[in-house]
Parts: sequence; C-alpha cells; structure tokens
Amino acid sequence: MGTPSSFSAPPTPGGQGPCRTLAGPGSGSEPGPERAGARSPGPATPGHSFRKVTLTKPTFCHLCSDFIWGLAGFLCDACNFMSHEKCLKHVKTPCTSLAPSLVRVPVAHCFGPRALYKRKFCAVCRRGLEVPALRCEVCELHVHPDCVPFACSDCRQCHRDGYRDHDTHLHHWREGNLPSGARCEVCRKTCGSSDVLAGVRCEWCGVQVGRGLGEGDDGVDTGAPAGPGREALAPESGKQILKVFDGNDAVQRNHFRVITVPRLARSEELLEAALRAYYIMEDPRDFELQVFPPPAQAGDPGARGKARSGGTAEEEGGRGSGSREAAPEAWIIRARPRTQEVLKIYPAWLKVGVAYVSIRVTPQSTARTVVLEVLPLLGREAEGPESFQLVEVLMGSRQVQRTVLVDEEPLLGRLRDIRQTSLWQMSQTRFYVAESRVVVPRVSLFVGGLPPGLSPQEYSSLLDEAVATKVGLVSVSHVYSWQGAVVLDVACFAEAERLYMLVKDTVVHGRLLTALVLPDVLHTKLPPDCRPLLVFVNPKSGGLKGRDLLCSFRKLLNPHQVFELTNGGPLPGFHMFSQVPCFRVLVCGGDGTVGWVLAALEEMRHRLACPEPSVAILPLGTGNDLGRVLRWGAGYSGEDPFSVLVSVDEADAVLMDRWTILLDAHEASGAENSVVDVEPPKIVQMSNYCGIGIDAELSLDFHQAREEEPGRFTSRFHNKGVYVRVGLQKISHSRSLHKEIRLQVEQQEVELPSIEGLIFINIPSWGSGADLWGSESDSRFEKPRMDDGLLEVVGVTGVMHMGQVQGGLRSGIRIAQGSYFRVTLLKATPVQVDGEPWVQGPGHMIISATGLKVHMLRKAKQKPRKAGTPKDARADGVPTPGGDPR
Repeated sequence: MGTPSSFSAPPTPGGQGPCRTLAGPGSGSEPGPERAGARSPGPATPGHSFRKVTLTKPTFCHLCSDFIWGLAGFLCDACNFMSHEKCLKHVKTPCTSLAPSLVRVPVAHCFGPRALYKRKFCAVCRRGLEVPALRCEVCELHVHPDCVPFACSDCRQCHRDGYRDHDTHLHHWREGNLPSGARCEVCRKTCGSSDVLAGVRCEWCGVQVGRGLGEGDDGVDTGAPAGPGREALAPESGKQILKVFDGNDAVQRNHFRVITVPRLARSEELLEAALRAYYIMEDPRDFELQVFPPPAQAGDPGARGKARSGGTAEEEGGRGSGSREAAPEAWIIRARPRTQEVLKIYPAWLKVGVAYVSIRVTPQSTARTVVLEVLPLLGREAEGPESFQLVEVLMGSRQVQRTVLVDEEPLLGRLRDIRQTSLWQMSQTRFYVAESRVVVPRVSLFVGGLPPGLSPQEYSSLLDEAVATKVGLVSVSHVYSWQGAVVLDVACFAEAERLYMLVKDTVVHGRLLTALVLPDVLHTKLPPDCRPLLVFVNPKSGGLKGRDLLCSFRKLLNPHQVFELTNGGPLPGFHMFSQVPCFRVLVCGGDGTVGWVLAALEEMRHRLACPEPSVAILPLGTGNDLGRVLRWGAGYSGEDPFSVLVSVDEADAVLMDRWTILLDAHEASGAENSVVDVEPPKIVQMSNYCGIGIDAELSLDFHQAREEEPGRFTSRFHNKGVYVRVGLQKISHSRSLHKEIRLQVEQQEVELPSIEGLIFINIPSWGSGADLWGSESDSRFEKPRMDDGLLEVVGVTGVMHMGQVQGGLRSGIRIAQGSYFRVTLLKATPVQVDGEPWVQGPGHMIISATGLKVHMLRKAKQKPRKAGTPKDARADGVPTPGGDPR
C-alpha cells in the first residue's frame, strides 16, 4: 500500500500569491533521492550531490551570483551547480536529476533552429552556450544540442488537455538568462547576470525575481560528460576518456556521453561517473556496467562464455591494478534485475489533493491490479475500476507520448523493458490513472500551395494522388479555392502525423506544399468582453527583427495565436479564429504585408463570426506609409514588444477605404506597340497608393535588386540607400508618360500635363512619409481623408521632382479627385500597388472603391493608461496580472 504525498504549489518569491495565468512546472516538491556515498550537506539541497572542490579559475556562486573568494567551492556532481559553503543550506533549485519528477503538467518544447546565443547558459548542464545552441520559442529554454534529451518537458501549457482542469494559475518560473539590467520585483535589486544563471522569471506574467541562481566557468575538473555535439578535450596524464551508453536506444542512435576518469579508477567510481553522465542519482548498487560491444562481438574467441553479460566493470576491475590494462573505451549501463520496486502513480485529474501515491509493484502486478489498488488511495473507491485505465506518459523534451496500457500488462516487465531501452527515459516516464473514455481523435491539418480554383472533390482526388490519404480517416472540411488551400479533418493521430511530415516535402504542379496543425479555439469559454489578439509576423521584414518579434510575441502571448506569414500566409490564422466572436489583428511587416493580410481578411469576411476585426500595424518595412498615418511610427526600432501590446490595447479604431483595381489587357490587341501574349484579367486590392510610371519603375528596380541579393537588404538604412542609387540612375530618364496613357475620372476624360509618373493616393503619406498632395487649400477639391471614398490623383515630372517632394520642398501636381477611374495603357508600363511592382501590359486599369471599409487601429496620442499586461490579449481569455505583483 502507498501513502499519499501532499500536493503543494511552487514557492512564490516575496510572499506573492499565485500568478493568474496558465499553470507552470513544478508542483509539490518531493525529497531528492539519497545516493550511496553522496556528499549532500542536507535536505535543503533538492537532489544535489555536493562535494568540496579546489578552484583553479574565477568562479561564481550559482545561488547568490557573487564571486567565490578562496580556493574552495561546493560542486554538484550531476548538474554542475556551484555554491559557497554558506549558501548550501539555502539552495532550493532542484538538480537536473530530480527535475523531471517536479513537472506538474508535461508539455513538450518547441525548439527553433540552432543559433549562437551570446552570454546565455544551458539550463541542463549550466555551462555557457559557446557553440550554436537551441532555444524554445515558447518558454525561452536554452540548451546545448546534446543536452536536449535531458531537458524537462516543462514548457508553458498553452492549451486545454482534455479532462485536465485548473482552479489556480501558477507562475511558470524559468531560471536565468534574464535580460541585462533586470531587477527583482521584490527588492528592486539587480537580478540578472552575464556571468551566471542568475534570477528567475515567470514566462507568463514576466515577473522577475532575484533568487541568485546561475553558473559561470567553474574552473574545476568536474568530470562532466561531453556529448556528441561537444568536442572532448584531451585527458590529463593519468586519466582516460570513456564512452558510455544508457541503453539500446542510445546504441542504435550512436548517442553516447563521454566521461573522464582516472586510469586506475575502481569499478564503483567508474559506475558512479557513468550514472552522473546521465543525471541518474539512484543507488549505484542497482546498476552495473557492461563492456560494449560484448567481447564475442569484438572478435575475442575466448570470451564467448561472457558474451551474454558483455563483461561487467567488476570483472574488468577484479583483475587487479597490476595485471589490468586500459579499460575498454565504451560501456553500457544496465539495471540489475529487480523482484519488486516502488512505483509512483499520478492522478490524471488535478483536484484530488495529492500529487501522487506510491505502491509496491511485484511480478504479479498488472495494470488492472494497480488501478484497483490506487483508486481507494485517491478517494475514488466508490467508482467501478472498469471506468479507469493506466496510462504511460513519456515526458520527452520534444514530444510527450501517451500510451494506454492493456489490463493484463505486467508492470514489472514493462519497467524492465523501459530501462533496457534507456535509463534516462525511465526517469522521464510517469504512470497516470485516468478515466476511461472514448476519445475520438480529430486533427485539423491545413494544407496550402495547391492549385487554386478547384472543387472539393478535385482537391480530395489531388491529395489522394499526391500523399495517398486514407479513406475513412481523412476528409476535406474547408476549402479555400481562391487561395489553393484546404483544411483536412483527420480521425487518427498516426495518420495526421504521417500526412504532416509527407505534405511538407510534396510538390504539386511545381509548388511545394505547406502544412500546419491548427488547434481549436474554445470560443465558448471566452468571456463576453474578451478580444483576443491574432498576430501575423513576416520574418523577412525588418532584417532579423521579424524573427526576433516572432519569438517575443510567442513568449508574451499564447503561441498558438502568433502566425508566421511565410508558412501558409494569413489564411491559417483567420481560419483558426473564424468562430471567435470578437478579436483584433496585429500585422508585423511592411505595407505590402499589411495589404496581404487585408486582402485575405476581405476574402474571409463572410466566414468570420467577427466580420470586421480591427487591424493594428507594427511597421517593419522600408516606407511604412500606412504605419506613419496610423501613428505607429516610421519603423520598428527595437521597442519592448510588451509595450507594443499595451499600445494595441489602447489604440483607437478608425475606418479606411479599400480599393479594387481591375487589370485587363485583352482590349489592347490593336493598340500601338501591343504584345502578342496578353495576361488574363486579374484583380488586386489597394490600401495606400497606386503608381504608374517613374515611381513604379524605381520600385521595380529595387525589388529586382533585392531578389538577386536578399541577404544584403537587412536594414531600412541600406534599403533607402539603394532607392537613392536607383533614382540617380534614372534622373535623366524621360518616357513622356502622358503620351502613353489615357485617364478617365467619373467617366470624364482628363487631359494630363507633361509628367513621368501618375499616382493615385488614398492616405496622406507617400514615399516614406512625404505629403504628395500638399497642405494648400484648393476650392476645386475636397480635403483628403482616408475614409471619404475618394482617391487623389497626382503627377510627378521625374526623379528630381520626387526628391523635392520627399524633402518637403514641393508637392505633386494635383490632377483629379474621384471614386471611379479608368486608365488606358498604350504600351507596357511599370505599375506598383502598395509597394509591390510589376510591368503591366497594354490594356485597361479600372480603379473603384470596394464598398466595404476596413477597421484599422490608430495608436493613441496619450501614453497608455496602464502598465500591466494588455487586457484580453490571449486567446485563452485568462487575464494576466498588472502593476506591482506584490
């Protein structure tokens, strides 16, 4: 029988209450395992095994982050935690070996591509990230590539997990790697450090507390393992480097850990070092080391009798130091057979009052007998055992896997098989008692990049031919034919995973498909006054700032509501929010990106429960004219993303006209200089302006230069320099545009003056903030507004005139004002709409209002009224604490 263990929340610094956000890791703390021969000073050091070491380099304490004076410090053999002697009794940070047992709700991490993170530290081995490392894009966990398997699955919980329910939202603490200048919310002292993993931060509400946690370059020979991704240094004289595997999976993958031990080390010392390499702090007497490969496989004909055991470390060390040669270079750790053991069983519901119960497992124990024994301990004895099942959960850092065990599954054999596969995997495995319920799998898989304009049956046949979808498991639930995209309903998790991996590598009609797994927004759970924020980020805009903002918003918001536009465009986001009754949109990108999102919004408007969501802008482009008009600035310059969210929350809603441009080249066959291959008619949408002639030609030259060398266009300053250079090349160019086009306004022919460029403007900003129309009053025209249903038509005489306009010395030539325009192109002419240029063939351009205005968000002039987390920002509708959290 087992004794229930009390359930307690993680400690809140400074006496703060629980964070009113989603749950984080670390439920009740349980005592760390006592290892034989451990030199831990007491129960205040959870899971650590400290020993006194001699320091050879400047070293900092991982608790107080102060310099350790003298030659002695205390080092944890497993996780490299370094401490003053005086700080040992105050250590609360759990050892890496104990961390998996403290995870409250296992959630896998979302690691981005490898990158070099300066002045950051690994959360597993606590060493500096001097080589390209990985970072979770949701919770900012930093790890070495070879430390990833040992990281806890303690990412932020960003979704409802079936029957799991929460009555309290706790802080989600992440240790160290705080920004420079970070200050403690309790004492207001500096809590960040570039030398050690100092301080902790809640990954939901952003509270930072100086708990003095960190690690620098210890300057001691710890014997710490070097993984396959880290170069092993040459051993000192009298020491040797050995490879260690922890099970069959590591052998198959050739993933080993490297340890440094004395050449004459005893077998017990060798075993302890091998266990520490895998952060296993259990009793070494329960394990043994075997030679790898076994002697029989290594070609030793005299060792066939020992082939099964592989030759243990005791046998190798029993020959005596006098006759013993160098130890084998590779070993594998094996668990000794056990006739019984104590197993922790966790309740799959969180309102039981206990974290887990412990029971004794014998060879006769099965999944059914365990359920029968556990239910009375959890207060559910009145319910029939047939209503419950035993679930095995593997808490991997990249993936959390759940397996329902059959009733007759022998538990002791199951544990033996897991340890045979991987000893560390055993420490990441939990067993839950869960209610038996029929779970109907349903995965929404977005597939983009398909040919547009097909029917649902044609899309279904095309996908069946391309990726062999299984009948009965996959169906087309939504079709977006204008975009060439569909949403599949998949009734099997394995089939959904297969399709997701296969679709991403499939090419249809010359285009690579895109695939996204879309979660369901529980819109019925949202409060009536909640307005979640849907965020679109173009990582190609603003140099590297777009990628950084993507990570920042995924950290500040629920990551499921932040979409990368290069992966499927805006459509997946609007589809996921289609049932949300009220929401806002934030677009991070240039004017072209904003137009892209607004065009998708117009196509989706009739399918949205919120048909008119307001749109805010974080300008990342070069011109950013719409962002200037709406007071979002000339361009993003590194402001705190948190303050951006506050500004969006406080912004005012305004209306803006949208215009439709019909491009038709069919009637140009008899025109002068006509082309043989005419383009089919197409429709584009316009928000800012449409240029014909010289300004479109400059945009086209810039666009082509960027396409040839995209890596050089990483800053607005460089981009504007390219514009200037292109303009200087065209300064003497003349094509007499007024002779090549015809203009009708409201069905009336308008005579054009001698110009090189004709521009239709909807907003009072053009060419990076210039006022092309001018501020002078004119009785012939109304005062321009972006919601008056009118466009202003302006001409420029050349590059010199454009430069004078941008310098504020002149304005453009006012030609007309109206709501319906017809332009006839007599020859191929450069055209640009909202910064997107191309060469348009001879024919007609018809510009007219769409009829529907879009709701934009204009940044308020006054400072934000509050400094807390923006209200209603997250899609889960859970408010976040504002102001001082104390």
